[in-house]
Amino acid sequence: MLTIKAVGLAILLTVAPLTLWAQQHSVVSDPAEPVAVSAAGNAHPDDDRPALQQRNPRYRVMRDDILNISFPLSPELNQTVTIQPDGYITLLNAGSVFVQGMTVPEVTDTITKAYAKILHAPIINVNLQDFQKPFFVVTGQVAKPGQYDLRYDTTVSEAIAISGGLLPTAKTQLLVYHRVSAGWMEVKKYNLKDFLNGKNINEDAEVKPGDMIFIPEKAITNFRKYVPYTLGLYATPTAAWF
Repeated sequence: MLTIKAVGLAILLTVAPLTLWAQQHSVVSDPAEPVAVSAAGNAHPDDDRPALQQRNPRYRVMRDDILNISFPLSPELNQTVTIQPDGYITLLNAGSVFVQGMTVPEVTDTITKAYAKILHAPIINVNLQDFQKPFFVVTGQVAKPGQYDLRYDTTVSEAIAISGGLLPTAKTQLLVYHRVSAGWMEVKKYNLKDFLNGKNINEDAEVKPGDMIFIPEKAITNFRKYVPYTLGLYATPTAAWF
């Protein structure tokens, strides 16, 4: 009996210091960095995966945007440039740099690095002089399909009203396409009938810049396309046939 107690005490004395050491020197892994998740649910940090959405994201410059670049200490280098179709801008005395898809602070940093080769600690200000205006697209079974300026907060039902309203051939279930990142689209399905009947008003989503709203055609209308209208002639023959 004494032997069993002695063995148990020895094990306790051996494990306790190890447990204490593990608590004091435990390695706590940092929280995982957020990664984009594809539609299939596989987490993958590659650039071709959909990026996580940000709150209040900064505007990213694109083709045909106009940038005003000023040098407080070297005003002779002040210039206005347009982003070319390939995403580059040509800088005075500093060559070309790629800026498409960058925020204005990122563009400022890129241009500063370009001029650091010929100027000592350059101070540069970049202002977005002209840019692509926000828009949304409505297509499908509406009176006036097309692209519309997004000048103020607009919901899906308001966007349909702006495009002339639904046609009699329209289905009340619609799809909203929102670009998450390059090559990736988020698609949401809405039931416009609920909105019109005063149900689920809070689910009337706000349209985001670049969104496309698609209103499909009723199934019965699609079916009629394949029904030959001449069938009615056999049911009601005229006297001219005899």
